[in-house]
Amino acid sequence: MKTKIYNLSGKATGEIELPESIFGVKVKPEVVHSVFVAQTNNQRAPWADTKNRGEVSGGGKKPWAQKGTGRARHGSIRSPIWKGGGVVFGPLSVRDYATKINKKIKRLAIKMCFSDKATNNNLFVVEDFAFAQPKTKLFSEFLGVLPEKRKNFLVLTNGKDESLVRMTKNIKKVNTMRAEDANVMALLKKEAIIISAEALKKLETVFK
Repeated sequence: MKTKIYNLSGKATGEIELPESIFGVKVKPEVVHSVFVAQTNNQRAPWADTKNRGEVSGGGKKPWAQKGTGRARHGSIRSPIWKGGGVVFGPLSVRDYATKINKKIKRLAIKMCFSDKATNNNLFVVEDFAFAQPKTKLFSEFLGVLPEKRKNFLVLTNGKDESLVRMTKNIKKVNTMRAEDANVMALLKKEAIIISAEALKKLETVFK
């Protein structure tokens, strides 16, 4: 599979071969969905926490005598049926939402996301990110000269590019990360991918 390669002026300067092992994978939505759900579960924190009758303060004394008062029998005001009492079967902060996902399946799902982007013309390969200055304005102008307009972008670099991170951090529709850090959630959240030729080679090495 081949695709055009662009310079920073948005002009096509040639074609580049996309590795079939990454961009030619058949997409199976159920595989991508399972990995996405696992990733979101692993980011979930168990904030909700309740106290049972043994953890609620107070209630040491029996409210009234067992017999002779004409009222129902009660042993503690911290019983779950009392206002301010303990909670029965409430959520606890010890709950673990972590979901294990097979490494092979996770890598396959990432490849499927890349393949989907390439098939739907949502992949833009550029020669490099050698801007004259690390200014947000320059990157915004670059987005404006791309041959096709997209709403948001995931920018993949070869290694950590501090200059490019500074250029894009104030652009809400752009997220920048290393090519080897690409994951299903990041790929699904953005409509299109912008990747450098060097980062493309890095991807091929990572997923070889």
